Amino acid sequence: MPTPNYQFEKRRRELEKKAKKEEKRKNKAAEAAAGPAATEPEEGASPAEPTPSV
Repeated sequence: MPTPNYQFEKRRRELEKKAKKEEKRKNKAAEAAAGPAATEPEEGASPAEPTPSV
């Protein structure tokens, strides 16, 4: 039976962590770029004002 290659396993785990961290960074950047534009109300529209009930 061959001996386990611990260096290879460690390097593989490190690459997986690095890829996951990079993916999270990209997602945060995309949310930050799209977030403010999506949350700001359009001019002329006032969703905060309730409609008067008679």
